Amino acid sequence: MKLIVAVSGGVDSVVLLDMLVRTGKHDLVVAHFDHGIRSDSSLDADFVSGLAEKYRLPFEMKREELGATASEELARVRRYAFLRRVADQYGAVIATAHHMNDITETVAINLMRGTGWRGLAVLASDVYRPLLDMKKDDLFAYAKKYALEWREDSTNESDVYLRNRLRPKVQNDDVVRQVAALRSRQVELRDEIEAELEQLMSHAPYSRYFFSMVDPSVASECLRYMTKGGLTRPQRDRALLAIKTQRAGSVYEAGGGISLHFTSRHFTVGHDTII
Repeated sequence: MKLIVAVSGGVDSVVLLDMLVRTGKHDLVVAHFDHGIRSDSSLDADFVSGLAEKYRLPFEMKREELGATASEELARVRRYAFLRRVADQYGAVIATAHHMNDITETVAINLMRGTGWRGLAVLASDVYRPLLDMKKDDLFAYAKKYALEWREDSTNESDVYLRNRLRPKVQNDDVVRQVAALRSRQVELRDEIEAELEQLMSHAPYSRYFFSMVDPSVASECLRYMTKGGLTRPQRDRALLAIKTQRAGSVYEAGGGISLHFTSRHFTVGHDTII
């Protein structure tokens, strides 16, 4: 398998890269995204470039000037946009250094923001994350064992970011293990639910009666599947009301270029192309 290894220069991604090189099982490309958030971030790029040269691996890099006030979410979105472009270029899979402690932090953030059940099935996507069974302390031990060098990101100590404020409160070893186990089960349940949805919602048009009679949480999950995740929860709630009340022949604009087209008993979903 060809992997695009996301390397920031921190200890997590440095350990990931070294582990993947030592296994010798994959064709690797080192990728680094410079957010331009810190004034010294170019030094991270130079360091990662040196790692790629050390391991004799291809190196892909992009810099953007997001600025010191950029949110963690914006930085994440831009980083993954870059990684996905590189993965498409090479016909590869993205590999990241997320570990067990990251699971706990992400779940805690989602709970604080009022997540639904999917907010517990975190870090589950088409991204390869081989370190999820390892704790942060395990990564430090590995780095020490092999005398690896890395760069510390000063923003990891900043209280500006919610993740940094939560980190000291959620890193008890027992809590980390328990949350990781719960997350694994939630991912399994998510896969089972999506398999059921694929069978249930495979053919249009859809019954307005069905959506009116089932539990609202089930109806919302069905609508999420049909709209390819293109609607927020409030938008889905309003769309479900429209399914119950709109007149035959009407069209309801649900948001994000998604529309519902009604007959007296059924409806279909339209996806408009936004240019």
